[in-house]
Amino acid sequence: METRALDSGDAATGEANRMASAESPARRFATEAVHAGRDDLARQGLHAPPIDLSTTYPSYDSRAEAARIDAFATTGAEPDGPPVYARLGNPTVARFETALARLEGTESAVAFASGMAALSAVLLVRASLGLRHVVAVRPLYGCSDHLLTAGLLGSEVTWTDPAGIADALRPDTGLVLVESPANPTLAEVDVRAAAHACGSVPLLVDNTFATPVLQRPVEQGARLVLHSATKYLGGHGDVLAGVVACDEEFAGRLRQVRFATGGVLHPLAGYLLLRGLSTLPVRVRAASANAAELVRRLAADSRVARVHYPSIGGAMVAFEVHGDPHQVIADVRLITPAVSLGSVDTLIQHPASISHRIVDADDRRGAGVSDRLLRMSVGLEDVEDLWADLDAALGEEPAPARVAAGVWHA
Repeated sequence: METRALDSGDAATGEANRMASAESPARRFATEAVHAGRDDLARQGLHAPPIDLSTTYPSYDSRAEAARIDAFATTGAEPDGPPVYARLGNPTVARFETALARLEGTESAVAFASGMAALSAVLLVRASLGLRHVVAVRPLYGCSDHLLTAGLLGSEVTWTDPAGIADALRPDTGLVLVESPANPTLAEVDVRAAAHACGSVPLLVDNTFATPVLQRPVEQGARLVLHSATKYLGGHGDVLAGVVACDEEFAGRLRQVRFATGGVLHPLAGYLLLRGLSTLPVRVRAASANAAELVRRLAADSRVARVHYPSIGGAMVAFEVHGDPHQVIADVRLITPAVSLGSVDTLIQHPASISHRIVDADDRRGAGVSDRLLRMSVGLEDVEDLWADLDAALGEEPAPARVAAGVWHA
C-alpha cells in the first residue's frame, strides 16, 4: 500500500501513524516507546516531531467543511483531511495519542488538559446515555474520590471492595472504576477478576502508578485505561495532562465531549508527552530499582511501622512511621516535599494532609490512608543519596527499638 507524504500540519497525522504502525512488523515495547507516533517523520525529511500551534486552519471549501463537521457530530471520528479548529483536534497532540494507544494496546487514545478532565469526560459520556451510577473501589486518587462522592457531574457512586463489584451493579450502572496500584496505599486489584465481575459494564482502570511498562489493563479485560499523564508519561514535572486509552467507539464519544466542553490539551504539552514516552521504559525501570532498594531498607528499619509496595513493583512507595510524619516532611533536604509523582526527582508527601485531604476522614482511614502514612515517588537519583536523606529525616531510633516493619502487599 502506498502512503502519501504528509505535511507537518496535516490532521491525518494520527491516522497515518496508526496505519504505518499496523503495517509494520510487531515491535517490542521499548521500540514502540521510541517510534510510535513518529512513523511518518522520515519521509517528510524530519527527525523531531513538529509542534503545530495553530488554533484555526484555512479552508476554501465550506461545503466540504460542513460535511466533515456533520460526520464528527455523528460519530466523533477524527475528521479526514487537514485540521479544522484546535478544539476538534491537533496534529501534535494526535501523535501522542497514537503513541499512547500503541503502548497500552488499544485502538485509540484521547488526550485532555488534565487527568481530572479525562475522568470527567468518561463520566459525561456514560451520563449522556442515562447511565449515571458508578461502582468504585477505594482508595482512589483523592480528587477522583471527591468528584464521585460529591456528585458534581450528576453521578451517583456505590463504594465497594473488589469482591462486591458484581453485587453493586444496577441497571443504570455506567462504569466501574478501580485504581491499581492505588493512590496512596498501593493496594492492588485483580483486574481480570474485576473485569469479569463487571459483565457488560465498562471497567476503567487508573493505570497512572503502573504505566504500561508494568501492566496493560486491556489485556486483562478492562475497556478503558486512564492516566494522569502529568505523572510518569510526562516524567519531568513540567506538563499537565490526562488521557484515556480505549476502543475507537468510546474514543469518538470522548472527542465529542472534549469538543463540547473544551478540555483540550495544548500542543506543547502534547509534544512534551510524546518526548516523555520515548524514555518511559528506561525511567520507570530505573526508578523502580531505586524504590525496591529503599523498600528493603525501610522494611528493616525500627522507625518504620509498615511499608506498602505493590507486587508488580514500580517507583511508588508508601510507609507508615512510628514518629511524626510531618517532621519527616519538614526534615528532608534532597527529596522534595511536594504533591504529584512520576518525575525524575524524588517527591514525598503526607496524603492525609494534601492529596487525600478532600476525602472524608472516616472514608480515608477506612481505605487504609492512615494519619501516619507517607507516600514517596522515587526518582532517578543515586539510591545512597536518597537513603541518606531519608535516614536523617526519620530521626532517632525509637526507644525501646521496635520490631522491623516488613512489607505489605495488597
